Amino acid sequence: MSGSKVSYRDRIYIVKDIIMKLSEYGELNQTALISFCGLNLKKHKSIFDDMESKNLISRIEKLVGKRAVKVYKLTVEGTEFCNSVLEPYEKMFPRKRLTKDWQ
Repeated sequence: MSGSKVSYRDRIYIVKDIIMKLSEYGELNQTALISFCGLNLKKHKSIFDDMESKNLISRIEKLVGKRAVKVYKLTVEGTEFCNSVLEPYEKMFPRKRLTKDWQ
């Protein structure tokens, strides 16, 4: 095994991170949201599509000059989902931190 440590984040925590960033900023363009959440668009696009199809977030395209920019916003349902499901889940099962005990 090489010396690098790759941390894995469960899907539920990725969803929560997306919701929390949108809650904090109101709306974010796709690039900013991906960056703030530490995600990769190619790898995690399905999560955004899934959240949008479940009406947790909404996506609109805004014209900025000649470019169409995708902007994400949190929906009321997304806020309710975070408060009723994600927050209690994280209290019950907190995120694991990497420790040196398992090396």
